[in-house]
Amino acid sequence: MSVTHDDVTAESAPTAQTIELPTLPALVVGTVSHTRRTPLKHAFTNRQYQWLVDLDDLPQHDWPMRVLTRIEARDHLDAGRLGGGIRGDVERFLANRGVVLDASDRVIMLANARVLGHVFDPLTVFWCLSPDGALRACIFEVHNTYGERHAYLLDVDGTGRATTEKAFYVSPFNDTSGEYAVSLRLDPGRVTVTVGLERAGRRILTATTTGVPRAATDGTVVRTAARHLLMTWRVSAWIRIHGIWLWARRLPIQPRRPHSQENVR
Repeated sequence: MSVTHDDVTAESAPTAQTIELPTLPALVVGTVSHTRRTPLKHAFTNRQYQWLVDLDDLPQHDWPMRVLTRIEARDHLDAGRLGGGIRGDVERFLANRGVVLDASDRVIMLANARVLGHVFDPLTVFWCLSPDGALRACIFEVHNTYGERHAYLLDVDGTGRATTEKAFYVSPFNDTSGEYAVSLRLDPGRVTVTVGLERAGRRILTATTTGVPRAATDGTVVRTAARHLLMTWRVSAWIRIHGIWLWARRLPIQPRRPHSQENVR
């Protein structure tokens, strides 16, 4: 199955999604694409890889591998402020919204690891699964280049789709109006996350990250990192390069207000 930009719709289904996982931890090696449709058309596709991990079994490497594989609580949600690492933050975030995880539930995260001390995650996804693979909750954590982040609790249907109101300033060329249409795929053969921004039924932009999960052996990590040199640094650089391109073509800048971190707690 592949997800195209026009396939993401605001459908709902009464059944819960059941997920079969690949071998973890894994590297999801593929691409990220972005298509802006209005008021200025602009599209790009870049190669990338991300980590797919169980929060109860994060990668543990000594130096020098550790400089390519560090996943730290300070980079997500409430930054581990109250203890329990990233999982502790996930559990508190959900409990504050009426969802209580059991100790036997798994939390699977799709994110970037620190590379040479640097990380930037435009989007982190958390799938919270019961022991039989049923999806109990799904969290989208969005980061912007101003050092802020916001987490959305998604109501995902049996087809892996959800909608949620936009509430966070990400791009300087879009305000916080509109709705996200989300499509998720997580299985042993493919991981795909598609997010479309819509206003008044009109698609504004679509972003898709997709790739094939590969068991994160030492050899796979070294080879993948070598093919995608300074990957997280490149993510930050490309965001700014494309922003300059849009600004140079006089796409209007939208005002930004400081964002409360209560939205990740």
